[in-house]
Amino acid sequence: MKTLLAFVFAAALCGQAPPVQTGDSSVTLAAPGAAPDPALVAEQNELNQVLGEAGNSAIDVIHGLERYLKKYPNAKQRAGIEKTLAHASVDANDHDRIILYGEKLLETPPDDVNLIDRVMRELVGKNEPEAAKKALSYGPRYEAGIELLRTQPAQQHMTPGQWSQQLDRAMARAYALEAEAWGNAGNMEEAVKEAVKSWNMYPTGDGARVAAGWLAKLGRLRESVEYYADAFTLEDPASVETDRAHDRTRMGELYTKLAGSEKGLGDITLEAYDRTSAIMHDRMESVKLKDPNAQAADIFDFTLPPVGAATPLVMSSLKGKTVILDFWATWCIPCRAQHPLFEKVRANYAKNPDVVFVAIDSDDDTSLAAPFLKEQKWENPAWFEGGLERKLAISSIPTTIVLDPAGRISSRMTGMIPDRFEEMLKQRIEEARHADKTDK
Repeated sequence: MKTLLAFVFAAALCGQAPPVQTGDSSVTLAAPGAAPDPALVAEQNELNQVLGEAGNSAIDVIHGLERYLKKYPNAKQRAGIEKTLAHASVDANDHDRIILYGEKLLETPPDDVNLIDRVMRELVGKNEPEAAKKALSYGPRYEAGIELLRTQPAQQHMTPGQWSQQLDRAMARAYALEAEAWGNAGNMEEAVKEAVKSWNMYPTGDGARVAAGWLAKLGRLRESVEYYADAFTLEDPASVETDRAHDRTRMGELYTKLAGSEKGLGDITLEAYDRTSAIMHDRMESVKLKDPNAQAADIFDFTLPPVGAATPLVMSSLKGKTVILDFWATWCIPCRAQHPLFEKVRANYAKNPDVVFVAIDSDDDTSLAAPFLKEQKWENPAWFEGGLERKLAISSIPTTIVLDPAGRISSRMTGMIPDRFEEMLKQRIEEARHADKTDK
């Protein structure tokens, strides 16, 4: 919260504040070289005081900014304030304000997919036809936002397979919210259709429950029982014990209403277990086609995708060797300074096949790497991190990791000391080479 507030509302310095972003325009206290407007300075100072007194409390931020807007309804920074109110409302889990300020923020582009999700969820939660219709109006924008994300590189150091899975799950979430909205708006047939779309896009316990609930209301009890059984047996980390207890109770009640007793319900549950297990197995196999490292648990389980004309690097082929992993990125200036030093150390071990140097690109946008290597005239092959960065908890670039012949991390060098890097790396390679392989 504090970082967001500092970004949106920069304090006035030397009589002039940096621009405050307000959609497509910005506001400053004064034009360059002009004396600041005393009224605007007073207004800004009061705003700074409100935020300073609120600290990191989302509730206090909301109350303070609402009082401020009541006093200054035509505040120059109103758009930025309302943006902060929307995010603060989410932090405070204030249902009505999420709708109020979220809808204001969604009046202008670009769309915030996470905010659309929260606004739709709150509208659906009202269980009112008019709120449901409003929620449905956001559905196409939610779906379009997810499809736009599919055209972008994997985020937050996810592998392509993990990113694809996350977006499938997000789309399933959008369909499930639309299903609830359709049902609340009085169209239960459409609700079932959307719920089934959600399940087929990405099976989740929540999606199965939505389908089961509307099927039950339509009197399609057998289908409802089967979806509750799917929710009950599906391996979904988002489903907690209370969810599963509810699933068990509901399918028992509905099956008894259908068959007179629970006799035979066990068979349906076993069939659901087999069905959901097969679905998730097939999905995981599909992910493996996009991402060979989806199930990688150890460094040597990884296969690193090549940059340019190199071939994939099967990390298991390096077992028994001392391995130096150089994590770099095209945007990293220190990486460029470090590279010739790294290459000098590599040259020192050129005749030793048991010491292997691996250059690993950490860019989110993988299209940048090959042109960068050509431009910089980096001649040795390089590979993309392929999820290894997350496994090794790489938090900054450059990072150099030395693995001993047993595959253990012998050294982790974060950043670079230019005048000592070469000497330090050689020393750590030698320490790794001569490590006791039985040492724990």
